[in-house]
Amino acid sequence: MYIADKWKDYTLIDAACGERLERWGDYTLIRPDPQVIWGGEKKDKRWKTANGIYRRSRSGGGEWIKKEMPEEWNISYGELKFSISPMGFKHTGLFPEQAANWDWFSRLISESGREIRLLNLFAYTGGASVAAAKAGAFVCHVDASKGMTQKAKCNAALSGIPGDRIRYIVDDCFKFVAREIRRGSRYDAVILDPPSFGRGPNGERWVIEEGLDELVALVRGVLSENPLFVLLNSYTTGLSPAAAGYVLYRNMRDFGGRVESEELGLPVLESGICLPCGASARWTPKAE
Repeated sequence: MYIADKWKDYTLIDAACGERLERWGDYTLIRPDPQVIWGGEKKDKRWKTANGIYRRSRSGGGEWIKKEMPEEWNISYGELKFSISPMGFKHTGLFPEQAANWDWFSRLISESGREIRLLNLFAYTGGASVAAAKAGAFVCHVDASKGMTQKAKCNAALSGIPGDRIRYIVDDCFKFVAREIRRGSRYDAVILDPPSFGRGPNGERWVIEEGLDELVALVRGVLSENPLFVLLNSYTTGLSPAAAGYVLYRNMRDFGGRVESEELGLPVLESGICLPCGASARWTPKAE
């Protein structure tokens, strides 16, 4: 398991009865989590005093019940800073378990000894973009949502990233990669973090089971002659680390190297165990 255990501004305090209790800087939140299928006593007093609780609606969706909490605030991860804002579908604008991947690829970038051009697809609010840029990469950040892209720009500014380090593109990822291939653009590293389902800015339809293998195959066409890594993330129920790893392996085997895949995890303070939070598959040209 790839474990994000170096946070100081974030803590997964407890997980029980379908929910997780989290500290995000100075504020505590309760959010539903389908991985938390066990019961248990909610002993920590913060279960009763949380600043925000996301409650699902029987008709679909849900809402935040807030008390003594701002609309947004900032947290840090090392030299990185991010804006946190509770929003729809229980999200906060950041996936803290991804810090395990930030640490991994930041080391690869900083130790590469060369200029790295990185393509971040389905880049959301730019956690990976900011981490890669801070490590020294030149990043092309692609997401279909104007709103999430604007949040990514804010996160980059908070982290002190120079304006020329990240190029922001609001577009359908499939279409953008195809255009980059026609242009002859090449990247030394690619990050893919596709949703289970989504829509492009012009109504393009994305379903991960239908499009993932084709997209990873397409990504080969934008890789440089000396690629550093490819990272594939998934939060789709049923797409296991092994399945994600196989998709990456079958599309990257002509490049040699190796693929490793594991669950992403966050340590739970109350129990000392790690909560699984998704899957990551990592390709590198040689064993690390």
